[in-house]
Amino acid sequence: MDLTQLPLRVSTGAFILNAGIGKLSADEGTAQFLHQGAKTAFPGVFDDMDPTSFAKLLAISEVGIGALLLAPMVPATVAGAALTGFGVGLMRLYLKSPGMTQADGIRPTQEGTALAKDVWLVGGGLTLMSQGVVRGTKKGAQAVRQGVSFVCPVYNKEAYLESVCAAIAAQEGGFDREFIFVDDGSRDR
Repeated sequence: MDLTQLPLRVSTGAFILNAGIGKLSADEGTAQFLHQGAKTAFPGVFDDMDPTSFAKLLAISEVGIGALLLAPMVPATVAGAALTGFGVGLMRLYLKSPGMTQADGIRPTQEGTALAKDVWLVGGGLTLMSQGVVRGTKKGAQAVRQGVSFVCPVYNKEAYLESVCAAIAAQEGGFDREFIFVDDGSRDR
């Protein structure tokens, strides 16, 4: 985990983990409330699930997402994808629930402000994902600077070897090249 991600991952991870642990022992009223929200946000998806089972599923999902964010060995792209998905689900609940948005369908009403703030989870998740992608791209570029191995399978293609080597050698870039030719019993030499 990059140290610059620590505040975002710890604050969101601990919050979501705690919320999930709290839902593990949700009473029937809380389970019905959570289930109704899911049915509003995702019509037809959770309709046949009983409220208690849905509350357990949601609780376990939140515990898992919180743990992903807190675990330092989990790559930023994976933690960011989980946080983004969770945030998008909450934003869908905000946008689909009656009375949460003003007439324009985007800006929150006073009642919708508590849910609208979850857009920050989406932003945080996208930030983690982009940092993970950029970091991976930088590592890849560093590896290329150190050298590139070209693996060429050859079988009865002696006539082409010289032009293949010339084409590889002509590649631009300040990196070392390694040529690996894999022959499986050619008969031409």
